[in-house]
Amino acid sequence: MVPAGFLPLYQAAAAVLNPRQLSRDSYAGSVAAAILTPKGNIYTGVCIDTPCSMGFCAEHAAAAAMVTAGEHRIVKLIAIYEDKSIIPPCGRCREFLCQLHEENGSCQVLLEDGVYSLEQLLPHRWK
Repeated sequence: MVPAGFLPLYQAAAAVLNPRQLSRDSYAGSVAAAILTPKGNIYTGVCIDTPCSMGFCAEHAAAAAMVTAGEHRIVKLIAIYEDKSIIPPCGRCREFLCQLHEENGSCQVLLEDGVYSLEQLLPHRWK
């Protein structure tokens, strides 16, 4: 069950979730993410999976939309898989999001077993 505080994010991510083949070797939309900013804006993105690791995660796409709109602070984050299950951001995404703003480590991330901060999910950063 999705907590009420994360329901708008879950719904926004589910709305853009659209697994599909882009080309013979590339796929998109099997993971969707939504991020909430302190201004109350929700930004979404989907993953793009390509050969040679040239694609990117849904969290990166959502963060790019946020930065394009002029924001960089994240309050909440959710990522969902094509079956609409909640999944954690990968380590690369955790680090990337923390680097966008000094306070993003306190961003609340919904996982299947509870809510965690990015700092809790990334306890031994390189910095």
